Amino acid sequence: MPKGNPTIQMIADYEGDIASIFKEGKECDCPILPTRNMVVLPGIIAPVLLGRTTSISLARYLEKDPEKRTCAIFCQKDPNNDDPIHKDELHEVGVMAHLVRIIEMPSSNAVTAIFQATSRCKLEKISSHRNYLKGHVVPIPEKVPAKNDKEFNSIVDNIRSSTQDLIRLNDEIPDDSIMSFINITNNVMLVNFACTNLPIPLEDKVKLISIDDMRDRGLELLKVESREIQFEQLKGDIKNKTRVDLDEQQKEYFLHQQMKNIKEELGDNTESAAKASLEAKAKDKDWPDAVAKVFKKELERLDTFNPQSPEYSVQVNYLDMLVSLPWNYCTADDLDLKRAQTILDRNHYGMEKVKERILEYLAVLQLRGDLKSPILCLYGPPGVGKTSLGKSIAAAMKRKYVRMSLGGLHDESEIRGHRRTYVGAMPGRIVKSIQKAGSSNPVFILDEIDKVSANNYNGDPSSALLEVLDPEQNSTFHDNYLDVDYDLSKVFFIATANDISTIPRPLLDRMELIEVPGYVTEEKIEIAKRHLVPRELKNTGLDKETPKIKFSKPALEKIIESYTRESGVRQLEKDIDKALRKIALQKALGKSLPEKPIAPNDIEGLLGKPPFSRDIYQGNNYAGVVTGLAWTSVGGEILFIETSLSKGKGGKLTLTGNLGDVMKESAIIALQYVKAHCDKLGVDYRVFDNWNIHIHVPEGATPKDGPSAGITIATSIASALTQRKVRAHTAMTGEITLRGKVLPVGGIREKILAAKRAGITDIVICKDNQKDIEEIPQKYLNGVDFHYVENVQDVWDFALTDEKVTDAVDLTIREEEKKDK
Repeated sequence: MPKGNPTIQMIADYEGDIASIFKEGKECDCPILPTRNMVVLPGIIAPVLLGRTTSISLARYLEKDPEKRTCAIFCQKDPNNDDPIHKDELHEVGVMAHLVRIIEMPSSNAVTAIFQATSRCKLEKISSHRNYLKGHVVPIPEKVPAKNDKEFNSIVDNIRSSTQDLIRLNDEIPDDSIMSFINITNNVMLVNFACTNLPIPLEDKVKLISIDDMRDRGLELLKVESREIQFEQLKGDIKNKTRVDLDEQQKEYFLHQQMKNIKEELGDNTESAAKASLEAKAKDKDWPDAVAKVFKKELERLDTFNPQSPEYSVQVNYLDMLVSLPWNYCTADDLDLKRAQTILDRNHYGMEKVKERILEYLAVLQLRGDLKSPILCLYGPPGVGKTSLGKSIAAAMKRKYVRMSLGGLHDESEIRGHRRTYVGAMPGRIVKSIQKAGSSNPVFILDEIDKVSANNYNGDPSSALLEVLDPEQNSTFHDNYLDVDYDLSKVFFIATANDISTIPRPLLDRMELIEVPGYVTEEKIEIAKRHLVPRELKNTGLDKETPKIKFSKPALEKIIESYTRESGVRQLEKDIDKALRKIALQKALGKSLPEKPIAPNDIEGLLGKPPFSRDIYQGNNYAGVVTGLAWTSVGGEILFIETSLSKGKGGKLTLTGNLGDVMKESAIIALQYVKAHCDKLGVDYRVFDNWNIHIHVPEGATPKDGPSAGITIATSIASALTQRKVRAHTAMTGEITLRGKVLPVGGIREKILAAKRAGITDIVICKDNQKDIEEIPQKYLNGVDFHYVENVQDVWDFALTDEKVTDAVDLTIREEEKKDK
């Protein structure tokens, strides 16, 4: 009963004849008034708020008949039932009551009826419910003790004392109500008054009104009051223990709780909607049992957070991440090898080793049915299609495709994620990429893995990648944000790199290295015809125009040779785009499109003057000039080694041409070998004391380094000292030792194609490089003869002719010079 309720005070002031209140009823048919949460015992005057139409109609009916204002009041079993019309919907025992008066409520349609309960009764049946309920009731006699019954009087004294204690402890009853209880002198009246008005559970009140003997009713009331007193004392103890000054955060929490209750009343329960959404997503989720347990536990914790606190949003984001990851879901692989071969060949020209490795994986997967995905590392120069190859592999296998750029990555948390103890914590990019893919077996491109930077302050990202790329560990990859293991063993990881020398050795050992070499001119022409020209025609809008724009093969070759210097085709694509934009401009200005394919003579008008010129063979008319072969990041090139002699004491060696340390050492070794074997060349050893040697490599602005020019320098020195011509249209490559042994070198394919472009017909190469040449397609070898050598003498035997150059320098030592020696 809330504070300020006037019921207790009104009843306490009643001074009527107590004996006249307790009237034994008669069996009869009478109106029935159902109440929701109210039980009235005999002798009590109680106000009843009437809001139902049937209840108001009953009160109006009783008000019209001053002689018969009697009805029966029964408490209904379900307080939410708005229209109880059956007997079993009401409690069995109630009271006969007399309507005292009706008080109109000016602010509402409800009325308050004052009833005086007279005697208990039992409901036998409901006979009508047309305008209001009518039923047949039977009186229940009371067993009232005598006034001098000591036992009963003692019980009442205890009730009076415990009632006062309960009123003091309970905040819902005003303290001045104690006087109302003290003023009640009739013991029976006091017991019934306490049963009716004290804030005890409705079930207890129903039980009390059902007891016939007043002694037993008093004893039961004492038990109920004793229990309620203990409960109120416990509430008080807890309140005293937890009573602290509310700070701003607590105030905010309570205000938010009030807002939450208001939203629930208004039907705007965002918090419940978020939780319901998460539960719905998790209902049919296919994930490991350990993850399901963690999700259930963390979902229960969600109820303990304030919806407006940062922790609540962190928890919701974490649960949403758990439920949105694919976990056990994998897309089905397409194991059709012919289809995969067709897709790879259609999208990429060349790259036979990579394609072969993918088909091998699909073949083993087809035979075995289940296999851990390989971890490949495609390395090679920029622009050769390493990254785009991942898309083709995903399309060939019908897997999802995701890409993660590692360039400049310096924080370990980017891989492993942040712990949720930090505000703004997020999972690592590995897990987020898997979430984006929507399956646990995508083709995952780790782009630019050689450009991961080490940072001691934020951990080592390359070490964190070890767990990702180790087949023995990645089945239990642990992200700090998820805090549960995720299986990455089904992910097809493909790393790309330009320079594997910068990749840490432990990380390199966990990957299968596949070189993607640069394209040669012939391959670039095919790529341009199949892919670049059609793509740029579409980009410039010329694909729908007639006549169709075409590039002739010589025109493409001129663009490649004179306008680009690269291993890949990025600059080639830009130049094709530039040429087509010029043509599109002419079309927009009203000029007609060229009907014939674009020829080499048209290229300069579209792209301007060529920035590069192609090196060509320059003949063998000069002693000491030998053609070498070099390999750079943009492909193969020919290299001219020039040796000049000048008179001077001491035999000084000069090296120019912006040479690196390795190439300088090659020159020193070559000179030393020539000095040691000058007799085989017919050269007087005293020449080295009278002539200075100058070795130069043209294009001094370009840095040059590497060991592959060893035999070329040795042949150049030998040609200069003997003044013999070098065999025409001959180039060479190979490293030498002090013993004159020729060692193998790399970049053979690129060097061969550079030699063919320059007009070279004979190539001198180490015998150990023969196996590399056998792997090169025959179409790249046509028109070139290879001469395999094992030592420098073999090189000289083939490369140096017996013919002297015109205006040969006379290196003969005169007799007087010999005497001086």
